[in-house]
Amino acid sequence: MAALEDILQRHRVWRGGASFSRAAAVPSGFAVLDGELPGGGWPTGGLTEILGLQQGIGELRLLLPALAALTTAGRRVVWLAPPHLPYAPALAAGGVDLARLAVVRAPGRRDSLWAAEQALRSGACHALLAWFRNARYAELRRLALAAEGSCALVALFRPREAARESSPACLRIALEPAQGELALRILKRRGASPAAAALRVPLKNPLHALGRSASPLPALRDARARRSLGLPVHA
Repeated sequence: MAALEDILQRHRVWRGGASFSRAAAVPSGFAVLDGELPGGGWPTGGLTEILGLQQGIGELRLLLPALAALTTAGRRVVWLAPPHLPYAPALAAGGVDLARLAVVRAPGRRDSLWAAEQALRSGACHALLAWFRNARYAELRRLALAAEGSCALVALFRPREAARESSPACLRIALEPAQGELALRILKRRGASPAAAALRVPLKNPLHALGRSASPLPALRDARARRSLGLPVHA
């Protein structure tokens, strides 16, 4: 028993009966969310699914503090097949070190999956944000296995209706807009039952840090720039 306990203490082993996983985590930057996430933050070495009713409700701002912390610490972040080109000035205003951010375009789902596996196997990717359309379970399973073989935060953005489908993700979170905040419902998490009630997370708009008179202002009116940050296009 002593040898078994030593293994459990020294390695990232999930014990199904535990209320929280021993897996490493990246703090989300939101205390109300970290208090509900096993390990106290976004899981590493596992697949997270972010399920939204639509683009532009704040889904990227939910990850922004974690991305800022990782890149500031010299870690590399990869955005794979984003639906819109990231808006660099606002990411920088949100604390992201742009020199540590790579954007990968892929012509199709198969290419995206291959690129994700290669990035995670490289050991040089510490956070992967990916957008797959109509992902099949077998493809999700491959992505989950690649995530488990890494030490990276892996977040996959999918439409809300995907919540009805089976998934190998260790964490699934559904999002809804809620008057300047996000309502989060934890549908699945390691070692614990789904959250009984929705969480409310206040989100700061990184565009505000640029100021009203900043030179990028015309671009901020562009719907594509706003969507690239998960911002409402009417805000």
